[in-house]
Amino acid sequence: MKLVIQIPCFNEEESLPVTISALPKQIAGIDEIEILVIDDGSTDKTSEVAYSLGVNRVEKMPVHKGLARAFTVGLSAALDMGADIVVNTDADNQYCAEDIEKLIVPIINGTADIVIGARPVASIKEFSLLKRGLQKLGSAVMRILSSTSVKDAPSGFRAFSRQAAIQLNVFDNYTYTLETIIQARAKGLTVESVDINVNPSIRRSRLFSNIFSYVTKSTFTMLRMFIVYRPFRFFIILSLIALLIGLLISLRFVWFYMAGMGKGHIQSLIFAAVFLISGVQIGLIAILAELISINRKLLEDIQQRIKTHELQNNSDSLK
Repeated sequence: MKLVIQIPCFNEEESLPVTISALPKQIAGIDEIEILVIDDGSTDKTSEVAYSLGVNRVEKMPVHKGLARAFTVGLSAALDMGADIVVNTDADNQYCAEDIEKLIVPIINGTADIVIGARPVASIKEFSLLKRGLQKLGSAVMRILSSTSVKDAPSGFRAFSRQAAIQLNVFDNYTYTLETIIQARAKGLTVESVDINVNPSIRRSRLFSNIFSYVTKSTFTMLRMFIVYRPFRFFIILSLIALLIGLLISLRFVWFYMAGMGKGHIQSLIFAAVFLISGVQIGLIAILAELISINRKLLEDIQQRIKTHELQNNSDSLK
């Protein structure tokens, strides 16, 4: 069984040596470990440093495209390298490399397709009280939206089985962490969490400039992904809300009408009609969205078969 550890990087020439030196050289149940560095358009000597450290492969992106793009490039490259398991970790040595073994055990045992490392958020000194609260709140919301038991949704310390890596698609340009959780559940992949440790921070996070930016982008990402992967549920909830409001306003009008005061409440009847018609229309949108979702699933199934076939051909050609 082959493990590929991928490390997305952006100007990490100083931290990369520390991160790579900490990676395990052997793990029980793993026959081969290879290291993949994704250089996300760095302007320093990240690629040169990676090569000097003896990594097995460096994917050099011509311009900086962000963490989500670097992650997807890494998954494709890791599969091309013949990975049975892909572990994603940060270049700033935030996560304890010795916990990689803990991360991949559920995949080796066949109990999970994706494993997410849950950080001890409450005890991380670098996290402010506000950030800790937002991390917990965000993970709680993600558990509801994705119907999973994930403890630390924003954690980038993750392991993917080969099958999971083939199936995942990332559409968001900001981050892959939230999207892949919702997507995995929608595709029937099993997601587990394991407790991990973290190392002292050696630099500030580059994913977001401030808490407000992080919350705004994360909220938008979760909402957008919920619409993409749970379209019927999203629109039918809106439809039921509109229908309920319309029904309540209608009952209010009927009450006044029966009391002989209907003439002064015609506007209620108009508002009721607007909400009831809107509810029916949104309900129709829910049905159409579900039909589109079915077509998307069929296309993704075709994509999965093509990827599997191409990877198999590449594997046979190397033998």
